[in-house]
Amino acid sequence: LLVPARQLVSWGAAGAMVFGGVVPYVPQYRDIRRTQNAEGFSTYVCLVLLVANILRILFWFGRRFESPLLWQSIIMIITMLLMLKLCTEVRVSNELNIKRRSFAAADSKDEEIKAPPKRSYLDFDLNYFWHWSKFTDYVQCVLTFTGVTGYVTYLWLDSTLFVETLGFLAVFTEAMLGVPQLYRNYQNRSTEGMSVKMVLMWTSGDTFKTVYFILNQAPFQFSICGLLQVFVDIAILLQVYLYSYYPQKPVSHTAHPASTKAL
Repeated sequence: LLVPARQLVSWGAAGAMVFGGVVPYVPQYRDIRRTQNAEGFSTYVCLVLLVANILRILFWFGRRFESPLLWQSIIMIITMLLMLKLCTEVRVSNELNIKRRSFAAADSKDEEIKAPPKRSYLDFDLNYFWHWSKFTDYVQCVLTFTGVTGYVTYLWLDSTLFVETLGFLAVFTEAMLGVPQLYRNYQNRSTEGMSVKMVLMWTSGDTFKTVYFILNQAPFQFSICGLLQVFVDIAILLQVYLYSYYPQKPVSHTAHPASTKAL
């Protein structure tokens, strides 16, 4: 009986690893869709997770780690694209007199743009990076990043140093997941609009994930950065307590139009 029980536990843990990472974003997605307000969620979280999981998939080609971790990355990429699509639609619908911003090039035939200059991929406005007006611009950016990093990985796949560095960058980037939200809360001196449920699920999920890495002897980069991720989650929870019981005067952002307060 112990063998089937262990097998069930193993399958359950693998399933939790694959789908557990996206669970915290379900209540956040529903809240944004219900309220039509995405101000409490930083889309830079999506950027961090997209970069981290794309690099992790590339790392898999150099060092074949467990398949549940690979599938987790694929599911997470799909989830983050869905979050970006919703946040972009909500933000654009709520903004008045919006100025169209794009990743690649401004289309002179676009009726919403008056006499736009001809622009190339390298000529986009860095002040509005990851703050574009159409979901397709985010997709273009993600595909460009994937293509460039994929080509570099293909050229250096035989280098052990490169592969291990790639793995470290992948999990370290993911470990920085909560930093945009942490900084956003600090700027606003408030956690209003942020889903506390999401952060609690982040913390529990990251704790489970780190234990899973250690018990299954995943590459050492995973375990170290998993611990770092748990510490960041705890720092955000401390902000929730601090700003709830000791409210602080919000900082004005009028002088910083490109700050992370804007999605």
